[in-house]
Amino acid sequence: MPAKSKAQQMAAGAALSAKHGDTKVSELKGASKSMYESMSEKQLHDFAHSPQKGKPKHK
Repeated sequence: MPAKSKAQQMAAGAALSAKHGDTKVSELKGASKSMYESMSEKQLHDFAHSPQKGKPKHK
């Protein structure tokens, strides 16, 4: 399932980075923290790696 907006895509990228251990979980806030806790690594990858062209900044 691709991200609906650029903001959602960026939050998924931050959560995915924490899942990989590149950033600390304590640094996550808001949507990215919620995504980290509730989504699998594959789901986060799908959200974070969807094309940005034509997406609104916020939905």
